[in-house]
Amino acid sequence: MNVLKVPGRTIAVFVLPCLLLYVSLVFIPILVSMYSGLLDWNGIGESKFVGLDNFVQIFTADPVFWPAVRRTLMFAVFSMVEIPIALFVAVLLNRYIRKPNFFVSSYFLPVILSVVIIGQLWKTIYNPASLGGMLNQILIAMGLSDWTKSWLTEPSIAIYALYIVALWQYLGYHVLIQFTGIQNIPSEIYEAAKIDGAEGFTADRYITLPMVVPIFKISIVLAFIGSLQAFDMIMVMTGGGPAHATDVISTHMYNMSFLSMKYGYGSALATILVILCLGATLIINAFFRRLEAKVS
Repeated sequence: MNVLKVPGRTIAVFVLPCLLLYVSLVFIPILVSMYSGLLDWNGIGESKFVGLDNFVQIFTADPVFWPAVRRTLMFAVFSMVEIPIALFVAVLLNRYIRKPNFFVSSYFLPVILSVVIIGQLWKTIYNPASLGGMLNQILIAMGLSDWTKSWLTEPSIAIYALYIVALWQYLGYHVLIQFTGIQNIPSEIYEAAKIDGAEGFTADRYITLPMVVPIFKISIVLAFIGSLQAFDMIMVMTGGGPAHATDVISTHMYNMSFLSMKYGYGSALATILVILCLGATLIINAFFRRLEAKVS
């Protein structure tokens, strides 16, 4: 069988435009942001090179930074809770629903809604009962009046309320990814396993789970990195408040760059966020590389 060999120049012709676009829109802005993090600059006037002073101040004298890091990491870890839930839902849809596309699309609906719409919807749900908040009204109707809270204005619970919204919004996204991965597993494998007496959850344990590990990794990376960059939903619902109780790295970066007019300081925060995302990606990939080696 003859294998068509594509000349390297032909490959370069097709790859080069995408590579140039990627470098122009992603790599160069990151480098510019890293350099800006070395400046004392308000984003408009003259800049002053201060070296690593911005980073030193962030790590040693910024009262908002370390709590924001903790919330960012908690947000990322919490986002991964939905991955096994999504896999379980995908398995049930694949096994018990004859035509599951409608249900998969229904789960995916929150993903395509505007973040502003989702934020306003959940702000209404979290409102106090006196303002028509559905959650508090349900708790009162169930005789659980003591459980009612000002969900978005109490510093101790506001961030957890946002976690729930993020889980609800992106669950369908990961259901779709996991469902697609399961659908791509050849049915002949399940039929052969059934002959050997393995079906139901036993087949899922020894066939579905090992074969969806690469898809599972994709979901983990997307969920973790996406949560590290969480910004829009937080800004719509709380703006980082109350009293910085829901500030994460990205919202702190925005506040310092555009509200406090410390663009160099905000760029330093952006650099830290990029390094954090890169490090998380490398760690997750290394973990799944070992896991895939054991499975195979």
